[in-house]
Amino acid sequence: MSTKKIYRHATTPEELLQVIFKYVVQIANERDVDKLLISLADMGRDLVSADRCTVWLIDKKNKTLWSKVAHGVDRIVIPLTAGIAGYVAKTKEGIVINDAYSDARFDQQVDKETGYHTRNILALPIEDSNGEIMGVYQAINKMTASKMFTQKDEEHLLLAASYTSKQLEAFALQEEIKQTQREIILTLAETGEMRSKETGNHVKRVAKYSEVIGRAYGLSRDELELLKDSSPMHDIGKIAIPDSILLKNGLLTDKEREIMKNHTTLGYEMLKHSDRELIKAAAIVAYQHHEKWDGTGYPNRLKGNKIHIFGRITALADVFDALVCKRVYKSAWPLEKVDELFREERGSHFDPALIDIYFKVRDELVDISVTYGDAAH
Repeated sequence: MSTKKIYRHATTPEELLQVIFKYVVQIANERDVDKLLISLADMGRDLVSADRCTVWLIDKKNKTLWSKVAHGVDRIVIPLTAGIAGYVAKTKEGIVINDAYSDARFDQQVDKETGYHTRNILALPIEDSNGEIMGVYQAINKMTASKMFTQKDEEHLLLAASYTSKQLEAFALQEEIKQTQREIILTLAETGEMRSKETGNHVKRVAKYSEVIGRAYGLSRDELELLKDSSPMHDIGKIAIPDSILLKNGLLTDKEREIMKNHTTLGYEMLKHSDRELIKAAAIVAYQHHEKWDGTGYPNRLKGNKIHIFGRITALADVFDALVCKRVYKSAWPLEKVDELFREERGSHFDPALIDIYFKVRDELVDISVTYGDAAH
């Protein structure tokens, strides 16, 4: 088989515009950081007609450069000072090298390990709005007949680098907001559990059970993240339940039980006004985790698929934890008894598909219950 490279014609202004518009639309809708970086690298490659393009990001803590977007290879981690990318990260200077092997700064070891031959390199710093270095944009091997990177290519890649810095800053801000929301949610959930004489580990276990079940069910990566982060809030409404009922040692009266059931509606009312996706998901979980597949649950007697999948999964995770863990009012159930109950409740309390999944992932759930156990477990 021939390995001869096919060279492309020089990019016209019209083609450049097409490339820019194509990737701007694609990147604007991307929420996965790995896919975002791949798209940014693809944009740089197409803008300068390179064979490969890599977006290197700086890990200041570990003093490394890393990339998941080196075309044709897996994730790479290199010392912050290594090679051309390291030189650019250190000096914040753009560089064009049209004969890589004649430049002492070029690290030939990667070519030796991969079998790839680097002819020329165009590398530019990626700076944030404060002028701090975030990473390096690196294009390799010009693929037009000239085989040489030009000043025009440098200008085009600079455009991509500028756009990349804005996208990465926006993404980092969104991640910071999400992380803050996660911390607030977990703190509130743990506070609620401790008030009802449970430990904070209960909500952590429910989150991890939900993630395992949701993955086996086939939820997307974004859905899994939402479910894992929102499920700890399932009982947040108990914060508004009177101590005389919430902390009662004996059995609840019928009237007290009805008041206790209000925690689903109370939790929903606390959370429903937010426009944040995570808080909206938490509102659903709080509202629906006591609904039952056959329509006999509360507060709205929802039936079947009318119950949001987040509510159905959290319901199973919550009951599993309540059964396998020791509580102040009960001993832990043996797994055989838990399995028997879930078989009986398949299609009545619980979604049949989720019970089938439970038996496939049960051992993983048990491992979580042990790993995140507590003094009451």
